[in-house]
This record gives sequence, structure tokens and C-alpha cells, in this order.
Amino acid sequence: MLGLLLAAPPALGQEGAYGAVDFPTSCAPEAQASFDTGLALLHHMMYEQAAGHFEAAATADASCAMAHWGVAMTQLRPLWAPPTDAEFTRGRAALEQARALKAGTEREQAYIDALAAYYTAAEAGSHRDGVRAWETAQRALHEAHAGDVDAAAFWALAHLATAPPEDSTFAHQQRAGAVLEARLDTAPRHPGLFHYLIHAYDNPVLAENAVDVARAYDTLAPDVPHALHMPSHIFVRLGVWPDVIAWNRRSADAALRQSPEAYTSLHHAHALDYMMYAYLQRGDDQKAKAALDELLGVEAYQPHPAAAYGIAAAQARYALERRQWAEAAALPLRVHDTFPWEDFSEHEAITYWARGLGAARSGDLTMARAMVDTLEAIHGRTLEKGEDYWALHVEVRRTTVQAWIAHAAGDSDRALTLMRAAADREDSVDKHPITPSAVLPARELLGDLLRAVDRPAEALAAYRAALAVSPNRFHSLYGAGRAAEAAGQPERARLYYTALTEGVEPADAERGALMHARAVLGER
Repeated sequence: MLGLLLAAPPALGQEGAYGAVDFPTSCAPEAQASFDTGLALLHHMMYEQAAGHFEAAATADASCAMAHWGVAMTQLRPLWAPPTDAEFTRGRAALEQARALKAGTEREQAYIDALAAYYTAAEAGSHRDGVRAWETAQRALHEAHAGDVDAAAFWALAHLATAPPEDSTFAHQQRAGAVLEARLDTAPRHPGLFHYLIHAYDNPVLAENAVDVARAYDTLAPDVPHALHMPSHIFVRLGVWPDVIAWNRRSADAALRQSPEAYTSLHHAHALDYMMYAYLQRGDDQKAKAALDELLGVEAYQPHPAAAYGIAAAQARYALERRQWAEAAALPLRVHDTFPWEDFSEHEAITYWARGLGAARSGDLTMARAMVDTLEAIHGRTLEKGEDYWALHVEVRRTTVQAWIAHAAGDSDRALTLMRAAADREDSVDKHPITPSAVLPARELLGDLLRAVDRPAEALAAYRAALAVSPNRFHSLYGAGRAAEAAGQPERARLYYTALTEGVEPADAERGALMHARAVLGER
């Protein structure tokens, strides 16, 4: 199979530059080509571009119901975020056009009916209700059309979108992955199989299963920003930082070339956040700063949750990963002041959290407490929006600041109780695809706190748990080494310091942590 996956890609602009789909419709031949391109881009989650091609198909054939189905599908975006009111209205209107035109075949009608299940349930309840209804309908479609690769791919996507975030067995992901893998031999260039397999295995249990698919994805779509980014989801999970950097550099550059006229693409901010995270884990602060400067230098990012998260997370990462607490406390609010932050407070919370944690760690408890109050207000607003997953993370961040305030105030018992609660809460769900990792994992912060109160054996256990979820994290490796030293385990400390220094690039990087590790290893 891998030989097929690694076949030479078509030149950009040729037929097949987005992969190969085979979805015959009853639409006119002049509409089919635009429909096929839209469908391939839909599987790549390049939603705006896909919508344009579906609209072109509708223009080419006014009776093409499936073209309107395609437009409605581009507004669903099940793994990203609920559609805005305007997106939902656009999608529902397109679906109604598809239903009014009447599909030319029973199979086409089944696709339209499956999507109608989403819009009906979402309108009556919530986006989550809609996705569950779509998953049920899409499963029936897949079972009725067992040979239909797109039916299988969309069911797998729907099954992933309904996976319980707290399920540490990743049962939904394993079922979806099995369905997708089973079709690779017969559809070796299908974009949905590649893309959704990476999402299925984007977790610490299954990531190894997607390495071959990740390395081959760009042979399908050599200039599609999201396709160039997706492999890094697997390499982040494995802690392979050179690959994370290389894929996201390509993705960011492609996103710049393909940005909409009024904005810089959301895929640019998304890729730079991942790339910067990898540079920081390698100790390459200079290149991390260059990536941050590139991101902050953009005047107008496309309003989108991925852009909001990338902007807020990147500037926080740069200070926090380097343990520059005063710098974190002084982070500016609302960089990119034209960006509609009021629509993305759950992600803007990262900035308030970084300021609060930085203030608590550098002794400004008045400011730290003010940030706790702000985070509490944001938590309430996030719950009101129905964003329970992100509300959990806002609450975790608020609790970590409270823990370090308690530590600074001399109440170590309360600090540890709060910090353990935050770590357990964060560990109860997997990371969202929007982020390469928690900006600072709560379990790692628990290790820091345990070291600070001279409980090194417990600190070592916390760092090891953090590394099981996020391998090769710079500070978890360093913290584990320091904890092992303090616990009287010098050989284990050397193992962690060796792993830390071997992953550093450039070799002469000079964080204080590296200097200590090298001194223990006798390198300098």
C-alpha cells in the first residue's frame, strides 16, 4: 500500500492536484468537474474554496441539487467549531435549494437527507445535537452503500466528531480508523481517507499508526495549506520536532499565497503556532521569536477560532515556555486590534491566564487575582455559548493561577490541592485539533509546584505523566531530570538530560536549563 501512497504527485494545476475522488452525480458534465474539485477541497477542509467550486457547479447546471448539498456541507465543519449564525443560515438555505431541486438518484437523495438531519436537529437543539443526528444518518447511508468511499469517509468524520472527549480508549477513533484504512487499497489517492485517518490517530495511543499516511499526504495535494499542515498533528504527538517545523513552514507559505483578498488565511496563524511550539521544544528561541514576529506582523487575520487561538497561544507560549514570568505578566491585550476578539473570548482567555500565571510566579498577587476574576467571567460566557470543552480549559487555567497564588501566599497544601484538580481536569479530555498542546500542560505545572515544595519523587511522577501525553517536551524533560536528581536518582536524571540535549537545535542554544543539563552530563 505504501508504494501507492508515495507515488509522484501531479503538478499543481493539473487534474488530481487535490487527490482523486469518484463521486458521479446526475448533474451535467460541465458541472461535474467543479463538483469534484469542491468535494476534494471539502475533504481537505478548505471550506471557503470548496464552496466556490460548488457554487460554480450550480451555475453550470441550475438543476444540480448536489452542488447545493456541497455548499451546505461547507458550513458544517464538524471538527472545528459550531457555525456562526450567518454560516448556519447560508448552509440551511443551500440545503433547502438542494431539497427543492430533487436529487436525480436515490444515492444523492440519501446524502441530502443525511445532511438535513444535521440542520433539523441543530436548529431545534444545538450544533452538538445536529452532529449526532448527522452521524446516525451518515452511518445508515454508509451501510446502505458499502462500496461508496465518500459515504465511508463522511461517516468516519461524523463518528470522530461525536467521540466523547473524555474517552481515553479512543474507541470512536479506532472504529473510524479501521473503516478508513480498509479503503486505502481501492482508493489510494482519496483525500478524505488520508485527512480523516490523521484525525483518527491524532492521540497519544494511536499516533504511530498514521506515520506513513502523514508522510504521504502531500503527494495528493502539494499546495493545499491544510493538507500540508495535517501531518504535523502526528509528529507533534510523537515529539518529532523537525517534521513539525518543516510541514508547517510549507503550510504557512501556501496559506499566504492563497489568502482571501481582505484577510490573511486562518491557516497561516494555525501553522505558525504549531511551528513555533516545535521551535520552543528544541530550545531554538531565536527561530521561535521569528515565527512569533511573523504572526504578530500580520495586519488582518481571517476571523476564525483557529486564528484566534493561534494569535493568543503563540504570544503566551513564547514567554511561558521560556519561564519568563515577568514577560508573561506584561503580555499585551488584544494584539491585532482589528480582530473581533469579542467573538472568541474562550481563546482570548489564554492571554489573561498567561498574565495571571506570570504575575503569580513573579510576585504580583494583586494582578494575578484580577486575572482570576477575568477568567471566571470568561468561563461563564463560554458556558453560555455552549462551548463546554473550552469552558473546561478556561476553568483549568483559572485554577492553575489560583494554585500559584496560594503557593506565593505560603499555603502549599491549598496550592497542591488546586493544582492537582487542574491537572486531573485537563487530563480528563484530549487536546483539541486546533492546538499542538496545552500552552503549558497542567500536569507539568504540577511537577513544577511539587519541586518547589521539595517533593521530588511526586514531581518526577507528574513530569513522566506529562511526557506520556506530550513526548519530548523541553521543560517536562528538564523538570524530570531535576526531580530525579533531587530524589537521589542520578542515572535516571542523566537519561532525561541526554534526551533533552539531544533534541536541542542549534547545539549551542543557551537556556539556563540546558546549561544545567550539560553540566550534569559533563558536556561543558
